Amino acid sequence: MHSVKGHHESTTLEIAHHARVSTATVSRALNRVPNVDPQLAERVWKTVDELGYYPNTQARFLVSGRSRVLGLIVSEMVNPFFPEVVQSFEDIAVQHDYEILLSSTVHDPKRWELAVRRMIERRVEGVALLTFAEEDSLTEKLHSRKISLVSLDDAPSARSGRKIQVDYQNGIREAVQHLAALGHVRIAFVAGPSHLKSSQERKAAFERSMKEVGLEISSDLIVVGDHSLEGGIRALPPLMSLVDPATAVMCSNDMTAIGVMRQAYDSGIEVPRELSIVGFDGIRLTQFMTPPLTTVQIPQVELAKLAFTALREQIEFEHKDDSEYVIPTQLVVRRSTATVLKSEHKRQLKSS
Repeated sequence: MHSVKGHHESTTLEIAHHARVSTATVSRALNRVPNVDPQLAERVWKTVDELGYYPNTQARFLVSGRSRVLGLIVSEMVNPFFPEVVQSFEDIAVQHDYEILLSSTVHDPKRWELAVRRMIERRVEGVALLTFAEEDSLTEKLHSRKISLVSLDDAPSARSGRKIQVDYQNGIREAVQHLAALGHVRIAFVAGPSHLKSSQERKAAFERSMKEVGLEISSDLIVVGDHSLEGGIRALPPLMSLVDPATAVMCSNDMTAIGVMRQAYDSGIEVPRELSIVGFDGIRLTQFMTPPLTTVQIPQVELAKLAFTALREQIEFEHKDDSEYVIPTQLVVRRSTATVLKSEHKRQLKSS
């Protein structure tokens, strides 16, 4: 009998011989059948490691009826918000012995279709749709195959499965109140793409918050962006060229805010002395901007844990109810916001 490593596949018989157990015990241990004696299972897995054996996942599915694979669909990977969510989701999944199948849609219906097809082909047990936007017919395909679902922001398509709602209002209200307390009246808002439900929610939360503090919402201070750095760069010039320019800019996401900050630097506008900037998402990069960016935080780790827990409860404990969870948001004040400059001081700056 010889050890087989690398690309050579060890047989169940060989593992049983080395571990001094029956082939039936090996099969049950590899397929994680719950009633295996823990000490015997440990011996089997130690032998598997020594022999360099890789269990056949398709065979495991045929024996146990479970793939132990979860799908994770996100919007895009260029926005640093999503890699942090993906990493956190994978960390907790691995701890519970699940594999992750990751897809990004880049807001493209064809990519959506491809992602869903891959999930079905790989027989995933559940899918977390952390995209801020969904394709109705495609998510229905997952649901019709009894695949457990958890979705973000209760999109219209999410008629079944568990839902995670982001409390946009609380964090944005805190941001507007913070700017108002600093004396800002001309507060601009750079919105995200109008077709995204999350963008609509953030803009509506901003408008409600402005009314609550008694500030006027001027149409010339609302700009539609696209949640990108470039969108933020494009958004600032029209806001600063007004007769009565903005003194503060609230952005629908952090990438937009970083773009606004870059454009302010290129235009010789000092942040925060001449312009206060607030982002939304709370990506790690914002801590390292110059100055560090004030932002509304969505706790990414908590979001990932909540999504995993919602899936696991459906899969392992068969909790098939359509529960809703709420993710809180809160303002993180850093150095990109400050007291508004008095108009006389502004005039001196312009004339100097």
